[in-house]
Amino acid sequence: MIWRPFTQEKTAPPALKIIKGEGTHLIAESGEKYLDMISSWFVTIHGHANPEIAEAISHQAKTLEHVIFTRFSHDPSERLVEALKAVVPGKLSRYFFSDNGSTAVEVAIKMAYQYFKNVGVKDRRFFLSLDGGYYGDTFGAMSAAGINSKYHATFSELFFETVMIKVPEYYDDAGSLEMQEDEIISTLERTLQEIGDRVCALILEPLLQGSFGMRLYRPEFLERLVDRVREYGILVIFDEVMTGFYRTGKMFAMNYTNVLPDFICLSKGLTGGFLPLALTITCDKIYDAFLSDDKAKAFLHGHSYTANPIACAAACKSLEILRRQETVSKIGEISEFHRNHSIPNAIKRRSIGTVTAFDVESEDKANLVVSKAWDNGIFLRPLGKTIYLFPPYCVSNYDLSRTYDTLNKCL
Repeated sequence: MIWRPFTQEKTAPPALKIIKGEGTHLIAESGEKYLDMISSWFVTIHGHANPEIAEAISHQAKTLEHVIFTRFSHDPSERLVEALKAVVPGKLSRYFFSDNGSTAVEVAIKMAYQYFKNVGVKDRRFFLSLDGGYYGDTFGAMSAAGINSKYHATFSELFFETVMIKVPEYYDDAGSLEMQEDEIISTLERTLQEIGDRVCALILEPLLQGSFGMRLYRPEFLERLVDRVREYGILVIFDEVMTGFYRTGKMFAMNYTNVLPDFICLSKGLTGGFLPLALTITCDKIYDAFLSDDKAKAFLHGHSYTANPIACAAACKSLEILRRQETVSKIGEISEFHRNHSIPNAIKRRSIGTVTAFDVESEDKANLVVSKAWDNGIFLRPLGKTIYLFPPYCVSNYDLSRTYDTLNKCL
């Protein structure tokens, strides 16, 4: 039988069989329709069964389904890179394909570590990360989240060492955060004075920590973090797997800042939710350190479906749709809708772009609210005591209003 992810099979209800996706809705075998307000784990940015992406996949499947991505290249991968070059900062010019967000992060961690090895620096073995970060479920990604991660504690004795940085949490009416940020930066400085020359990289989710509970922090704090670690030659990895492709209101969350990382990791919305695909994008400085007559200095990492042409074709079409003015305008409308609609009794309400979230008193209450929403045909999934909306960009104002009305009644 099927073993589901992130599910305690002993206590969870049976899976509901979905036979069709249609825009913002999922249609069950029984005929019941459910409004998908979390974009099915953040991936279906254009809604379910988008016909343009489906057509691009169909065309590519009849042309070239796959080819080993070592000796060969192909048009969909090259078109995707060219399209991304128009929106990714020019410094980030080297594109490494993989198949999911965890692997994109794993690749960045391995590249960062091997970079120092390749240039003759032997003891850069520590990593820095924001407390509460989530980067995926491979061992490097789990290690980067630290031993206190609520998802990965079972495996903590196998992790490499990561030093955690506190997060000054931002939400509506949070008040001034400058003093708290100053204290965190001072603590970081003491850490850097002690081990800064042995730290390999800082890894973080820029501005929005998703799986921790949609926790926000300010762009100014992110800029200060990056500026401090740069002084010690530490590399910087931005995990934009969830925040990329206008989810925060801009193409990437890093666009809210004046700093650039050495790596960005992309996945989730990359193909519009149709197929697994990921990218780790880095700069010439990193890439050049792997060029050698010594094969051991190559980046010896990959998987069978690297740069799958069908997935690349889906991503090209998704990016084309994403850059249309009507899509960008709709993203702005969703952001404005969140700002203009209150949720009485919500705790720590926070919003950025198309994402809005709030807390309730307990995890049990969050589960109850989500259950009541389900009874009203709205699919939500809590994160502890946090409830959040993460809608597809094609969501209507009617469905947004219906969701807000339902939440207010439940609360």
